[in-house]
Amino acid sequence: MSGGRLRGREVAKEFWERRRWISAAAGISVAYVFVDVLPELGSHQRAFTAAAEGAGVLFAEERIYVLALASFVLFYGLDHMVLSKREQLGEGAEPQLDLVFWLHLIGFALYSSLIGYLLIERAEKGWLALAAYTFVMAVHFLIIGHSLAEEGPQQRWLRRWFLASSVLAGWLLGSAVHLSETTFARLFAVLAGGVVITSLRHELPGSRRGRFWPFFLGAAAFALALLASEAAMDITPAFRL
Repeated sequence: MSGGRLRGREVAKEFWERRRWISAAAGISVAYVFVDVLPELGSHQRAFTAAAEGAGVLFAEERIYVLALASFVLFYGLDHMVLSKREQLGEGAEPQLDLVFWLHLIGFALYSSLIGYLLIERAEKGWLALAAYTFVMAVHFLIIGHSLAEEGPQQRWLRRWFLASSVLAGWLLGSAVHLSETTFARLFAVLAGGVVITSLRHELPGSRRGRFWPFFLGAAAFALALLASEAAMDITPAFRL
């Protein structure tokens, strides 16, 4: 009996240690959204508005934000369909490779392709921007991968390999095709909406499963690191590639 209690304590300790790291990673991702993604979205909105002047484009000042909102709602809808399907099947039921699964997979494959495409754009901004982006997106995918533990083995395998290959495809496309500033602004808006909803849906710790202080420290430390890197790039051109 004492052995069983000891093993139970070890499992509980392992769980909470793992949750600390997951919560810290969630803080990093959320800090990146607020300190880097949202300000850059505003920059792309201003560029799009300037390019649309004189062209008679309706709602030019709001269009980029509307695209980000549409992306947010789309990815939320895809996640909602998956969760509703799980509730219908019941706890412990084997997930199915049905239309809902493929819609969810294709949606996140396109999202992963955008992440891969932006690697090229970040490289043009400098090695600090590229390093920050690569680190955050690696954490982003690790946490999403952790959330796949709720799915069946076949689903997990398909999602991980499909999403990984989508990132590579996006990077190759970014190496070969250079998009206009307005087209890139639209794509970044779609990416921003996706990053925000996936950060909230997959990474923001829940009341019982999350750990606040690791989350807080991860967010604060990475926000300070981002601000320091921005200051370094402004002061020292050598930090750019």
